[in-house]
Amino acid sequence: MLDHDLHCHSNVSDGTLTPTELVERAAGRGVKMLALTDHDDVNGLDEARAAAARHGMDFVNGVEISVSWRSHTLHVVGLAIDPLYPPLVQGLQGLRSGRGERAQKMADELAKAGIGGTLQGAYRYAANPNIIGRTHFARYLVEAGHCKDVKSVFNRYLAKGKPGYVPHEWASLPDAISWIRGSGGIAVLAHPGRYMVGRHSMGKKTMRELLVEFVECGGQALEVVTGSHTQEQYAEFARYAEEFGLLCSCGSDFHSPNESYRDMGRLPDLPLSCRPVWENWATAAPSPILKVA
Repeated sequence: MLDHDLHCHSNVSDGTLTPTELVERAAGRGVKMLALTDHDDVNGLDEARAAAARHGMDFVNGVEISVSWRSHTLHVVGLAIDPLYPPLVQGLQGLRSGRGERAQKMADELAKAGIGGTLQGAYRYAANPNIIGRTHFARYLVEAGHCKDVKSVFNRYLAKGKPGYVPHEWASLPDAISWIRGSGGIAVLAHPGRYMVGRHSMGKKTMRELLVEFVECGGQALEVVTGSHTQEQYAEFARYAEEFGLLCSCGSDFHSPNESYRDMGRLPDLPLSCRPVWENWATAAPSPILKVA
């Protein structure tokens, strides 16, 4: 099992645990290196870093940036970022500022479908109201009895083509990568297998086009082992990484003890052909790993 988890979420975005609770859970499951990668926000990093130090855990500054590419919404994880890099700070602020307007539109659409009170309900689940998103609506809809679980809510109401889905223009792929690279970080295409499932998925041809553009823009790594990938996808995306000269990353994409695909500390090892994204971190100067003092 991997003892690195480079993709997880706290309640600063759409997780349910505080940064401290998240680190404690990771430590209890044997994680030795952790990156907190909240959506479009870095405000949980200081708290998580301090908790990691108390547990003797290596900590990596991270973020997950929402990206619009063609007709698809993607996510690019930034690892070993400088969270104070001004273009990154400004870019993330711009992404957060559009979330409230989208939330209102989602509530309006759900009201047309006969479900009222969802905006107030969703905000009750958003510890950070600036990062209000679909997951917060989903949790409220489960509470209100409209579906049995969050996954069912997405399938019935919040996925593309469903009554509560509202399209949104996120960051461009070049911008997201430039914010990460400019801050000294590593740009990782998150959970690529998720873009190849469902009615509105991209095929293999489009995935290749995405990877070509990702590399041309300065992308450096591919998330190969992640909570939502199957065993077959581990091998598939390891081959893509080798073909496109990308490093390989891993992460549970943990959000909540009751909602996540996999728990932290429960990921299999990277395929043997992979070059880990952390392979040179220990000798880098300055090191991206924020170790215990």
